[in-house]
Amino acid sequence: MNAPALSRTASRPDVSHAEMANAIRFLAIDAVERAKSGHPGMPMGMADVATVLFSRFLKFDPADPAWPDRDRFVLSAGHGSMLLYALLYLTGYEGITIDELKSFRQWGSKTPGHPEYGHTPGVETTTGPLGQGIATAVGMALAERLMNARFGDHLVDHYTYVIAGDGCLMEGLSHEAISLAGHLGLSRLIVLFDDNQISIDGSTSLSCSDDQLARFKASGWSASSIDGHDPEAITAAIEQARLGNRPSMIACRTVIGFGAPNRQGSEKAHGAPLGAEEIAKTRDALRWQHAPFQIPEPVLEQWREIGARGRTTRRAWIERSKRLDPGARSPLHDALNRKLPCEYAAALARLRDRFGTERPNIASRQASQLVIDVIAEALPNLLGGSADLTHSNLTKTKGQQPVQPDTFKGSYIHYGVREHGMAAAMNGIALHGGFIPYGGTFLAFADYCRPAIRLAALMGVRVIHVMTHDSIGLGEDGPTHQPVEHLASLRAIPNLRVFRPADAIETLEAWDCALRSEASPSVLCLSRQALPTFREAAGGINLVALGAYVVIEPEEGRDVTLIATGSEVSIALEAAKLLARDNIRAAVVSAPCFELFRRQSPEYQADVLGSVPRIGVEAAVEGEWARWLGLSGEFIGMTGFGASAPANALYREFGITPEAVVTAAERCLARTRMIATHS
Repeated sequence: MNAPALSRTASRPDVSHAEMANAIRFLAIDAVERAKSGHPGMPMGMADVATVLFSRFLKFDPADPAWPDRDRFVLSAGHGSMLLYALLYLTGYEGITIDELKSFRQWGSKTPGHPEYGHTPGVETTTGPLGQGIATAVGMALAERLMNARFGDHLVDHYTYVIAGDGCLMEGLSHEAISLAGHLGLSRLIVLFDDNQISIDGSTSLSCSDDQLARFKASGWSASSIDGHDPEAITAAIEQARLGNRPSMIACRTVIGFGAPNRQGSEKAHGAPLGAEEIAKTRDALRWQHAPFQIPEPVLEQWREIGARGRTTRRAWIERSKRLDPGARSPLHDALNRKLPCEYAAALARLRDRFGTERPNIASRQASQLVIDVIAEALPNLLGGSADLTHSNLTKTKGQQPVQPDTFKGSYIHYGVREHGMAAAMNGIALHGGFIPYGGTFLAFADYCRPAIRLAALMGVRVIHVMTHDSIGLGEDGPTHQPVEHLASLRAIPNLRVFRPADAIETLEAWDCALRSEASPSVLCLSRQALPTFREAAGGINLVALGAYVVIEPEEGRDVTLIATGSEVSIALEAAKLLARDNIRAAVVSAPCFELFRRQSPEYQADVLGSVPRIGVEAAVEGEWARWLGLSGEFIGMTGFGASAPANALYREFGITPEAVVTAAERCLARTRMIATHS
């Protein structure tokens, strides 16, 4: 069923819609002017739309910004952040004070240049990179339908609203998002398009002549066009959209910088303060003769009543959830609290013991599938998917049913060839709550996902990217698919955990780390080729959680340390055997996650790395390796893009072999002895 519109707050006789909207406009104007930086044009143009949405439709309660059944509001055009900050202040979000608005874009404020999730209460997702907001909102709307299918209308019954601009719709990501949402029929998704026909360079006609209504309709949306400054037209369009069975786009024809006599309708209103003279003229034009940051008491009271309106609805939802019988309440609680149930640890322990006993010789992508098979039964809120590579990524279990249009009880999403859209949608699913999303593609295609992965790391959300075919070891597909630089580039993203497990047990432990990383996204880089299991179960201790650990420690001390990741750990182990024949004692270290290793104590790092020369081995470019190898170490890896040939031939031709490691170790030791002799 469709949720009824909230009862509209009756306007005070002395407070008009225009005054309500002008409160938004002038808070934005004044904050940008005070900061001498920002984007006043969009908030001025979309103030009428935002006023109608918040006053007549949006279900929210500023007293509890994280209330699970609230409507989600996403400002995809994040440069217009003062629109959102003004609304948060006017409706009474705690901590969003007039002083915070005066501190717009300043150090330590809750009002940064673009909205940041986790930094400002009421901000549902970090936006700014155009297209990310609308694509993330698709994930939120999908999560709402999935939760609704599991728990019913009485517990999950909300909408996702988006304000998007021309820039959001120009970005290629928007095509992926719009297509996926239309295919799935996400009827609770309503996009309010700020159709002002202006971008930074000038008129959008300079670069774009798309018929946006036809474009959305072609992807299965309902689409309409209205005057974005007519409150009754805005109301009617949103009411109609809420009754539909498809996602809806409402093109709101607006004037950027509305009310500024010499700036409105021009790119000059987009990204710079209006200036004192133009602001004075705008106050005259809009009949707003109030000092900067001053909101008339009747107007502010009206906005605060709008903010307080959702309290009753929220409390009623809480009472309904309390009346659930324990059998129904527990799954809802487990889904929303983001914790792993006790059954999960037991299931993983059994599989760990099995791997330790059987010592399988399988690709880490196959080991990952075995892990998913086990944990999917213990984690009913695990939500899988792949960007059209399910049978290569091995991300689907036999028990997982696909999510299909109008059928949302499944737990596996076929994202199609939409890697960027998948990554952004997973962010939205995680932000919405109720699910732990994971999605698969090839590691070489991480570049398509990277902007969304970066935002996940910035926001600190738990999403898991299963990226297979992790090196030249994928073989014959050649350099277009061989991800030689991707490990280094992903490791450069702060708060992103990049795992490259070396066998089945490490793969299991990497999954465990990713699932327990509630404030970090993870990338699991998995092999196409088979890898021997070299480890024992280690008494249930997760060694991958240490980032790096010693696999082999010579009894009489070490002469050299061989450090490797993934498939190259086997090469390091073989090299250690060859060195032993020449009476060179080599320790072997597996380093599945540099980010976690950096978090260990200096003492632990020193114990693992040792004080002897170090050789790093990874079928990728060097990147961060120099940090771990020191001045006396050497790196065995890639300097080019790979080639098309069987994996064994590639490793041989590019010199990533046990023999090459031995030669490098001997060279380092000889150099060390020479330095010692001359010192």
